[in-house]
Amino acid sequence: MSSSSANLSNESIFRMYRQMVRIRTFEDNANQLYLSAKMPGLTHMYSGEEAVAVGICEALTSDDKITSTHRGHGHCVAKGAEFKAMFCELLGREEGYCRGKGGSMHIADQSNGNLGANAIVGGSLGIATGAALSSKLRGTDEVAVCFFGDGATAQGLMYEVMNMAALWNLPVIYACENNGYSEYTKTEEIAAGSITARAEAFGIESHQVDGQDVLAVNKLTEELVARARAGEGPFFLELMTYRYHGHHVGDINREYYRAKEEESEWKSNRDPIIRLRGYMIENGIATEAEIDAINEEVFKDASDAVEYALNAKYPDPSEVDMHVFTDVKHALA
Repeated sequence: MSSSSANLSNESIFRMYRQMVRIRTFEDNANQLYLSAKMPGLTHMYSGEEAVAVGICEALTSDDKITSTHRGHGHCVAKGAEFKAMFCELLGREEGYCRGKGGSMHIADQSNGNLGANAIVGGSLGIATGAALSSKLRGTDEVAVCFFGDGATAQGLMYEVMNMAALWNLPVIYACENNGYSEYTKTEEIAAGSITARAEAFGIESHQVDGQDVLAVNKLTEELVARARAGEGPFFLELMTYRYHGHHVGDINREYYRAKEEESEWKSNRDPIIRLRGYMIENGIATEAEIDAINEEVFKDASDAVEYALNAKYPDPSEVDMHVFTDVKHALA
Protein backbone atom coordinates (compact mmCIF):
# COMPACT_ATOMS: atom_id res chain seq x y z
CA MET A 1 0.00 0.00 0.00
CA SER A 2 1.27 3.45 -0.94
CA SER A 3 2.41 5.80 1.80
CA SER A 4 0.99 8.70 -0.20
CA SER A 5 -1.66 9.65 2.36
CA ALA A 6 0.48 12.33 4.04
CA ASN A 7 -1.84 15.12 2.92
CA LEU A 8 -5.05 13.13 3.36
CA SER A 9 -7.21 13.57 6.42
CA ASN A 10 -8.30 10.53 8.37
CA GLU A 11 -11.86 11.51 7.45
CA SER A 12 -11.02 11.19 3.76
CA ILE A 13 -9.35 7.80 4.27
CA PHE A 14 -12.35 6.54 6.26
CA ARG A 15 -14.67 7.80 3.51
CA MET A 16 -12.71 6.03 0.78
CA TYR A 17 -12.73 2.79 2.76
CA ARG A 18 -16.48 3.06 3.28
CA GLN A 19 -17.08 3.82 -0.40
CA MET A 20 -15.08 0.80 -1.54
CA VAL A 21 -17.01 -1.43 0.86
CA ARG A 22 -20.27 0.10 -0.41
CA ILE A 23 -19.36 -0.77 -4.00
CA ARG A 24 -18.30 -4.34 -3.14
CA THR A 25 -21.45 -4.86 -1.06
CA PHE A 26 -23.68 -3.43 -3.75
CA GLU A 27 -22.20 -5.78 -6.33
CA ASP A 28 -22.52 -8.80 -4.03
CA ASN A 29 -26.21 -8.03 -3.60
CA ALA A 30 -26.71 -7.36 -7.32
CA ASN A 31 -25.17 -10.72 -8.12
CA GLN A 32 -27.51 -12.47 -5.68
CA LEU A 33 -30.51 -10.70 -7.21
CA TYR A 34 -29.45 -12.04 -10.62
CA LEU A 35 -28.84 -15.57 -9.36
CA SER A 36 -32.25 -15.62 -7.66
CA ALA A 37 -33.93 -14.47 -10.90
CA LYS A 38 -35.21 -11.27 -9.30
CA MET A 39 -33.25 -8.91 -11.56
CA PRO A 40 -34.00 -8.69 -15.29
CA GLY A 41 -31.18 -8.90 -17.79
CA LEU A 42 -27.43 -9.16 -17.23
CA THR A 43 -25.08 -6.91 -15.31
CA HIS A 44 -21.33 -6.35 -15.25
CA MET A 45 -19.65 -6.53 -11.83
CA TYR A 46 -17.14 -3.92 -10.65
CA SER A 47 -15.83 -6.03 -7.75
CA GLY A 48 -12.04 -5.83 -7.52
CA GLU A 49 -11.74 -2.45 -9.22
CA GLU A 50 -13.13 -0.32 -6.37
CA ALA A 51 -9.96 1.68 -5.74
CA VAL A 52 -10.11 3.21 -9.21
CA ALA A 53 -13.57 4.76 -8.96
CA VAL A 54 -13.19 5.76 -5.31
CA GLY A 55 -9.68 7.16 -5.58
CA ILE A 56 -10.66 9.30 -8.55
CA CYS A 57 -14.10 10.45 -7.38
CA GLU A 58 -12.72 11.44 -3.96
CA ALA A 59 -10.73 14.09 -5.84
CA LEU A 60 -13.82 15.50 -7.58
CA THR A 61 -16.58 17.87 -6.51
CA SER A 62 -20.29 17.27 -7.11
CA ASP A 63 -20.09 19.77 -10.00
CA ASP A 64 -17.36 17.81 -11.77
CA LYS A 65 -18.66 15.39 -14.39
CA ILE A 66 -18.07 11.70 -14.95
CA THR A 67 -19.10 9.30 -17.69
CA SER A 68 -19.11 5.55 -17.30
CA THR A 69 -19.18 2.27 -19.17
CA HIS A 70 -20.36 -1.36 -18.83
CA ARG A 71 -18.97 -1.82 -15.32
CA GLY A 72 -20.65 1.36 -14.13
CA HIS A 73 -22.10 0.60 -10.68
CA GLY A 74 -18.79 1.41 -9.00
CA HIS A 75 -18.53 4.79 -10.68
CA CYS A 76 -22.12 5.66 -9.74
CA VAL A 77 -21.66 4.77 -6.07
CA ALA A 78 -18.28 6.51 -5.86
CA LYS A 79 -19.84 9.69 -7.28
CA GLY A 80 -22.52 9.69 -4.58
CA ALA A 81 -25.33 7.41 -5.70
CA GLU A 82 -27.61 6.03 -2.98
CA PHE A 83 -28.38 2.33 -2.56
CA LYS A 84 -32.19 2.58 -2.70
CA ALA A 85 -32.31 4.41 -6.03
CA MET A 86 -29.57 2.16 -7.45
CA PHE A 87 -31.35 -1.08 -6.56
CA CYS A 88 -34.68 0.34 -7.73
CA GLU A 89 -33.08 1.07 -11.09
CA LEU A 90 -31.63 -2.44 -11.40
CA LEU A 91 -35.05 -3.92 -10.63
CA GLY A 92 -36.92 -1.62 -13.03
CA ARG A 93 -38.77 0.29 -10.30
CA GLU A 94 -40.16 3.79 -10.56
CA GLU A 95 -37.92 5.22 -7.82
CA GLY A 96 -34.75 4.33 -9.67
CA TYR A 97 -32.39 7.01 -10.95
CA CYS A 98 -33.88 6.69 -14.44
CA ARG A 99 -37.36 5.70 -13.20
CA GLY A 100 -36.47 2.05 -13.75
CA LYS A 101 -36.07 2.49 -17.50
CA GLY A 102 -32.28 2.51 -17.76
CA GLY A 103 -31.43 -0.63 -15.87
CA SER A 104 -27.99 -1.77 -14.80
CA MET A 105 -26.01 -0.26 -17.65
CA HIS A 106 -27.63 3.16 -18.03
CA ILE A 107 -27.70 4.73 -14.57
CA ALA A 108 -27.24 8.51 -14.48
CA ASP A 109 -27.61 11.23 -11.85
CA GLN A 110 -27.00 14.68 -13.27
CA SER A 111 -27.55 16.30 -9.88
CA ASN A 112 -24.32 14.61 -8.80
CA GLY A 113 -22.38 15.22 -12.00
CA ASN A 114 -22.91 11.65 -13.20
CA LEU A 115 -23.73 11.92 -16.91
CA GLY A 116 -24.37 8.21 -17.11
CA ALA A 117 -23.02 4.91 -18.28
CA ASN A 118 -22.99 3.88 -21.92
CA ALA A 119 -23.42 0.39 -23.36
CA ILE A 120 -21.47 1.32 -26.50
CA VAL A 121 -17.78 0.50 -26.04
CA GLY A 122 -16.01 3.84 -25.85
CA GLY A 123 -19.30 5.70 -26.25
CA SER A 124 -18.79 7.79 -23.14
CA LEU A 125 -15.49 9.22 -24.38
CA GLY A 126 -17.22 11.74 -26.61
CA ILE A 127 -19.70 12.72 -23.89
CA ALA A 128 -16.96 13.44 -21.34
CA THR A 129 -14.94 15.41 -23.87
CA GLY A 130 -18.07 17.40 -24.75
CA ALA A 131 -18.66 18.10 -21.05
CA ALA A 132 -15.09 19.38 -20.74
CA LEU A 133 -15.58 21.62 -23.80
CA SER A 134 -18.80 22.94 -22.27
CA SER A 135 -16.96 23.76 -19.04
CA LYS A 136 -14.30 25.68 -20.93
CA LEU A 137 -16.80 27.59 -23.05
CA ARG A 138 -18.89 28.51 -20.00
CA GLY A 139 -15.83 29.63 -18.07
CA THR A 140 -16.32 27.24 -15.14
CA ASP A 141 -13.61 25.19 -13.45
CA GLU A 142 -15.47 21.88 -13.81
CA VAL A 143 -13.42 18.84 -14.76
CA ALA A 144 -14.74 15.80 -16.64
CA VAL A 145 -13.51 12.25 -16.07
CA CYS A 146 -14.22 9.44 -18.51
CA PHE A 147 -14.02 5.87 -17.21
CA PHE A 148 -13.53 3.19 -19.87
CA GLY A 149 -11.95 -0.22 -20.27
CA ASP A 150 -8.79 -1.22 -22.10
CA GLY A 151 -10.90 -2.66 -24.90
CA ALA A 152 -12.16 0.83 -25.75
CA THR A 153 -8.66 1.84 -26.81
CA ALA A 154 -9.39 0.03 -30.09
CA GLN A 155 -12.23 2.44 -30.88
CA GLY A 156 -11.57 5.27 -33.32
CA LEU A 157 -13.69 7.67 -31.27
CA MET A 158 -11.04 7.75 -28.56
CA TYR A 159 -8.44 9.11 -30.96
CA GLU A 160 -10.80 11.67 -32.45
CA VAL A 161 -11.76 13.15 -29.08
CA MET A 162 -8.21 13.01 -27.66
CA ASN A 163 -7.02 14.98 -30.67
CA MET A 164 -9.65 17.66 -30.00
CA ALA A 165 -8.98 17.68 -26.26
CA ALA A 166 -5.25 18.15 -26.83
CA LEU A 167 -5.73 20.91 -29.41
CA TRP A 168 -8.10 22.84 -27.15
CA ASN A 169 -6.49 22.03 -23.76
CA LEU A 170 -9.74 20.67 -22.39
CA PRO A 171 -10.17 19.86 -18.66
CA VAL A 172 -10.76 16.15 -19.17
CA ILE A 173 -9.09 13.11 -17.63
CA TYR A 174 -9.29 9.84 -19.56
CA ALA A 175 -9.26 7.00 -17.02
CA CYS A 176 -8.54 3.66 -18.68
CA GLU A 177 -9.33 0.78 -16.32
CA ASN A 178 -6.99 -1.91 -17.61
CA ASN A 179 -8.24 -5.10 -15.95
CA GLY A 180 -6.21 -7.29 -18.29
CA TYR A 181 -9.09 -8.58 -20.41
CA SER A 182 -11.31 -7.30 -23.19
CA GLU A 183 -14.32 -9.49 -22.60
CA TYR A 184 -12.72 -12.97 -22.90
CA THR A 185 -9.37 -12.07 -24.49
CA LYS A 186 -6.15 -10.97 -22.79
CA THR A 187 -5.38 -7.33 -23.50
CA GLU A 188 -1.83 -8.19 -24.55
CA GLU A 189 -3.22 -10.37 -27.34
CA ILE A 190 -5.21 -7.58 -28.98
CA ALA A 191 -3.43 -4.34 -28.07
CA ALA A 192 -0.02 -3.75 -29.67
CA GLY A 193 2.43 -1.49 -27.87
CA SER A 194 1.61 0.39 -24.69
CA ILE A 195 -1.76 1.95 -23.93
CA THR A 196 -0.29 5.16 -22.54
CA ALA A 197 1.67 5.65 -25.79
CA ARG A 198 -1.65 6.09 -27.59
CA ALA A 199 -2.37 9.26 -25.64
CA GLU A 200 1.23 10.44 -25.69
CA ALA A 201 1.07 10.46 -29.49
CA PHE A 202 -1.28 13.44 -29.15
CA GLY A 203 1.01 15.17 -26.67
CA ILE A 204 -1.25 14.22 -23.76
CA GLU A 205 0.54 13.68 -20.46
CA SER A 206 0.00 10.07 -19.42
CA HIS A 207 0.52 8.04 -16.26
CA GLN A 208 0.28 4.38 -15.31
CA VAL A 209 -0.77 3.74 -11.71
CA ASP A 210 -1.55 0.76 -9.47
CA GLY A 211 -5.34 0.66 -9.63
CA GLN A 212 -5.50 -1.51 -6.49
CA ASP A 213 -3.95 1.23 -4.34
CA VAL A 214 -6.67 3.78 -3.59
CA LEU A 215 -4.21 6.17 -1.93
CA ALA A 216 -1.92 6.24 -4.97
CA VAL A 217 -4.88 6.69 -7.32
CA ASN A 218 -6.25 9.53 -5.23
CA LYS A 219 -2.91 11.32 -4.83
CA LEU A 220 -2.23 11.38 -8.56
CA THR A 221 -5.81 12.32 -9.43
CA GLU A 222 -5.80 15.23 -6.95
CA GLU A 223 -2.73 16.64 -8.71
CA LEU A 224 -4.14 16.19 -12.20
CA VAL A 225 -7.57 17.60 -11.32
CA ALA A 226 -5.95 20.74 -9.89
CA ARG A 227 -3.88 21.15 -13.04
CA ALA A 228 -6.90 20.51 -15.28
CA ARG A 229 -8.81 23.25 -13.45
CA ALA A 230 -5.88 25.56 -14.14
CA GLY A 231 -6.11 24.89 -17.88
CA GLU A 232 -3.30 22.35 -18.18
CA GLY A 233 -5.43 19.41 -19.37
CA PRO A 234 -6.11 16.93 -20.82
CA PHE A 235 -4.54 13.93 -19.03
CA PHE A 236 -4.59 10.17 -19.51
CA LEU A 237 -4.46 7.49 -16.80
CA GLU A 238 -3.92 3.78 -17.25
CA LEU A 239 -5.06 2.13 -14.02
CA MET A 240 -3.86 -1.44 -13.60
CA THR A 241 -6.69 -3.34 -11.96
CA TYR A 242 -8.63 -6.62 -12.05
CA ARG A 243 -12.24 -7.76 -12.20
CA TYR A 244 -13.11 -10.61 -9.87
CA HIS A 245 -16.15 -11.80 -11.80
CA GLY A 246 -16.53 -12.67 -15.46
CA HIS A 247 -17.22 -10.15 -18.18
CA HIS A 248 -20.85 -10.25 -17.02
CA VAL A 249 -22.79 -12.28 -14.44
CA GLY A 250 -23.56 -14.98 -17.01
CA ASP A 251 -19.85 -15.53 -17.71
CA ILE A 252 -19.25 -18.39 -15.28
CA ASN A 253 -16.65 -20.43 -17.20
CA ARG A 254 -13.65 -18.16 -16.72
CA GLU A 255 -11.24 -21.09 -16.53
CA TYR A 256 -11.37 -21.20 -20.33
CA TYR A 257 -9.58 -17.88 -20.64
CA ARG A 258 -7.87 -17.14 -17.32
CA ALA A 259 -6.22 -19.26 -14.63
CA LYS A 260 -7.71 -19.75 -11.18
CA GLU A 261 -4.23 -19.14 -9.74
CA GLU A 262 -4.26 -15.70 -11.33
CA GLU A 263 -7.61 -14.85 -9.75
CA SER A 264 -6.43 -16.12 -6.37
CA GLU A 265 -3.28 -13.97 -6.52
CA TRP A 266 -5.22 -10.77 -7.13
CA LYS A 267 -7.90 -11.54 -4.54
CA SER A 268 -5.45 -12.64 -1.84
CA ASN A 269 -2.58 -10.21 -2.24
CA ARG A 270 -3.88 -7.22 -4.20
CA ASP A 271 -7.43 -6.70 -3.01
CA PRO A 272 -7.92 -2.91 -2.61
CA ILE A 273 -10.21 -3.15 0.42
CA ILE A 274 -7.96 -5.56 2.32
CA ARG A 275 -4.94 -3.39 1.52
CA LEU A 276 -6.51 -0.19 2.79
CA ARG A 277 -7.88 -1.92 5.89
CA GLY A 278 -4.38 -3.17 6.73
CA TYR A 279 -2.89 0.26 6.11
CA MET A 280 -5.42 1.95 8.40
CA ILE A 281 -4.78 -0.48 11.25
CA GLU A 282 -0.99 -0.53 10.88
CA ASN A 283 -0.82 3.28 10.91
CA GLY A 284 -3.19 3.80 13.81
CA ILE A 285 -5.85 5.44 11.66
CA ALA A 286 -8.55 2.98 12.73
CA THR A 287 -9.04 -0.03 14.95
CA GLU A 288 -10.37 -3.35 13.74
CA ALA A 289 -13.57 -2.68 15.69
CA GLU A 290 -14.09 0.66 13.94
CA ILE A 291 -13.59 -0.91 10.52
CA ASP A 292 -15.88 -3.83 11.35
CA ALA A 293 -18.54 -1.31 12.40
CA ILE A 294 -18.31 0.35 8.97
CA ASN A 295 -18.73 -3.01 7.27
CA GLU A 296 -21.77 -3.90 9.36
CA GLU A 297 -23.37 -0.51 8.73
CA VAL A 298 -22.91 -0.83 4.98
CA PHE A 299 -24.19 -4.42 4.90
CA LYS A 300 -27.36 -3.38 6.73
CA ASP A 301 -27.90 -0.36 4.46
CA ALA A 302 -27.62 -2.61 1.41
CA SER A 303 -29.95 -5.26 2.83
CA ASP A 304 -32.56 -2.62 3.71
CA ALA A 305 -32.26 -1.05 0.26
CA VAL A 306 -32.75 -4.38 -1.51
CA GLU A 307 -35.88 -5.10 0.52
CA TYR A 308 -37.17 -1.61 -0.22
CA ALA A 309 -36.54 -1.97 -3.97
CA LEU A 310 -38.19 -5.38 -4.16
CA ASN A 311 -41.37 -3.84 -2.78
CA ALA A 312 -41.23 -0.61 -4.80
CA LYS A 313 -43.64 0.17 -7.64
CA TYR A 314 -42.99 -0.38 -11.32
CA PRO A 315 -43.45 2.61 -13.68
CA ASP A 316 -46.98 3.06 -14.95
CA PRO A 317 -47.44 1.46 -18.41
CA SER A 318 -48.74 4.81 -19.65
CA GLU A 319 -45.14 6.08 -19.44
CA VAL A 320 -43.92 3.75 -22.16
CA ASP A 321 -43.17 6.66 -24.53
CA MET A 322 -42.05 9.11 -21.84
CA HIS A 323 -38.38 10.14 -22.05
CA VAL A 324 -38.06 8.28 -25.35
CA PHE A 325 -38.86 11.08 -27.77
CA THR A 326 -37.78 14.72 -27.52
CA ASP A 327 -40.36 17.49 -27.34
CA VAL A 328 -39.11 19.33 -30.43
CA LYS A 329 -40.86 22.60 -29.62
CA HIS A 330 -39.40 22.60 -26.13
CA ALA A 331 -35.93 21.66 -27.38
CA LEU A 332 -35.87 24.49 -29.92
CA ALA A 333 -37.31 27.12 -27.59
